Amino acid sequence: MHDYGILSLFPPLIAIVLAIRTKQVFISLLFGIWLGWVIINGGNILTGTFDTVEALVRVFEDAGNTRTVMFAALVGALIIFIQRSGGVEGFILGVNRILQRYEEKQSGSNKVIVQFLAWLTGVLIFVESSISVLTVGALYRPVFDRLGISREKLAYIADSSSAPASILIPFNGWGAFIMGLLVAEGFSDPFATMFKAMAYNFYPILALILVLVIIFSKKDFGPMVKAEKRVRETGKLLNDNSKPMVSDELTEVETAEGVTPKAFNMIIPILTMVLLMPVMLAYTGWETAIADLPGASTARQLFYAIGKGSGSTAVLIAVLGSTLLAMVLYKAQGIMRFREMVELTLKGISGMMPLALLMMLAFAIGDVCKNHLGTGIYVAGVVEGWLSPGLVPFLIFLVGCFIAFSTGTSWGTFGIMIPIAVPMAQELDANVYVTIAAALGGGVFGDHCSPISDTSILSSMASATDHIDHVRTQLPYAMIAGVGAALIYLIMGLL
Repeated sequence: MHDYGILSLFPPLIAIVLAIRTKQVFISLLFGIWLGWVIINGGNILTGTFDTVEALVRVFEDAGNTRTVMFAALVGALIIFIQRSGGVEGFILGVNRILQRYEEKQSGSNKVIVQFLAWLTGVLIFVESSISVLTVGALYRPVFDRLGISREKLAYIADSSSAPASILIPFNGWGAFIMGLLVAEGFSDPFATMFKAMAYNFYPILALILVLVIIFSKKDFGPMVKAEKRVRETGKLLNDNSKPMVSDELTEVETAEGVTPKAFNMIIPILTMVLLMPVMLAYTGWETAIADLPGASTARQLFYAIGKGSGSTAVLIAVLGSTLLAMVLYKAQGIMRFREMVELTLKGISGMMPLALLMMLAFAIGDVCKNHLGTGIYVAGVVEGWLSPGLVPFLIFLVGCFIAFSTGTSWGTFGIMIPIAVPMAQELDANVYVTIAAALGGGVFGDHCSPISDTSILSSMASATDHIDHVRTQLPYAMIAGVGAALIYLIMGLL
């Protein structure tokens, strides 16, 4: 590999700056890829442009990349199926019945129980963060209003239980995207690598725990205290000058006409997808396990096979199997005709095209930085004289926070940071798993604090609260969890 020196920093740094300035992650990543190939071609813009196009095409030469993108697209079909079948609505009605029983008791613990159920619902719908916040907001808003709990508190619970749960239980598009990025960095076992990293992903863990602490301790702080006091003393759900963002629908797809909503139409497909993932990991890694551990017990071979299995194959087969089962389940109940299923599949896939495009660009900038420019190797060489390897995760976490806060996207931050963080950790002999976790946690933290985050905006919409009020009241809580995570990385680095 040719040594491009400081020039190897330009593509990712300019992509970061552009993303922050323009809030356009797609254009920023594309420009970074193009600039990288122009540098490789000695400043020749024409050949650099041609090579950029070829680099984007080459993304799909890797079967793992292609399977990951296909999974992300098909998840859209599955999500739209469970909405149309009445599965989401049935789940909501079931939770509503539980809420009504608690309301009828009129006990002093009603507020605590309802807030806990809102948190639990957000965690359980880990399959997609947007569906999670919309469900929690639409379902619990009337109950929170009746019990005199501020809408700012509802928005906080919805926002802080969605993305953290989705990244910690990565049997979803989040997991597929992260595994794709890890494959691009040369990991042969992305599933095992991702799960090892999750143990060090301190921000989402602390964020989820903090919500429970706030709920059960009944102790708020910061602007949330005023919001709760306002509702308690005046009954006003919103500030006088607030402009609530109201969402009248849970999702864009309504339950089919004449269909009785049933929760199992949502639970069975999602549970099938989750269970099929480890099964397929074990299947695809079984031959390796037999060859590497011929005399080991079946249980040990099984766990080894899961670690060595193909993550991209597992997630693709899992979502295909789940989608096909959903089709059979809904057809047997007379909910959908085959033609409608095909139309919904195409609609769901089209809705996930922005994610597929983001994946393609993330894979491409990772390839040009890692395999052609040697960005991570150069950065490691520059800082190895003064930066302790243990402090790499701390630094990566802070940079990830800044990028995500400025751009409002955690996924875009993952796509920018992972190709930089992994080679840097490897060259400096830092803990790669902790570094990966820091990059992911930093992205989620910055996204939580950002007023331009799509998840935060959806939380405000579903909770029918003023968006700025939501950001202001959530920020102190996010900062507590974020500072806590940063201190853990710092302490781990100094020890």
